[in-house]
Amino acid sequence: MIVFDELSIGDEMPARSRLVTREAVRAYADAGGDQNPLHQDEDFARSAGFEGIIAHGMFTMGHLAQCLVDWIGDPSPLARLKAQFRAPVFMGETIVAGGRVNALDAATRTARLDLWVTVGRNGGTEHAIRRGEAEIRLPR
Repeated sequence: MIVFDELSIGDEMPARSRLVTREAVRAYADAGGDQNPLHQDEDFARSAGFEGIIAHGMFTMGHLAQCLVDWIGDPSPLARLKAQFRAPVFMGETIVAGGRVNALDAATRTARLDLWVTVGRNGGTEHAIRRGEAEIRLPR
């Protein structure tokens, strides 16, 4: 588990990538009960204006949350997590989650982080999640 006294503003959570596969999105849909055809049916997704099936926004958020918890070492210090979904994620794309400590409060042993998820697209990088925020309260 990370230790509050060893954190500094600007410290980065290790970036982690994940290839988005149809099997993983299907498993997410089955586990969560969200069988929206945007996430399952190629023709339906195209008729809705997408270039193909898209991953659930919360699938992408789940990757971000897992990366954060892996970095913390324990889910119990996570007090708050929020994000803005900015772009769809398509099958076969790789998402990369990252974050940076932006504030520390020694009195409450609280760290605040900026978080994001990017996706490589068209020779560049686009934010699938941007302006994410987390608050972690670490024990003594």
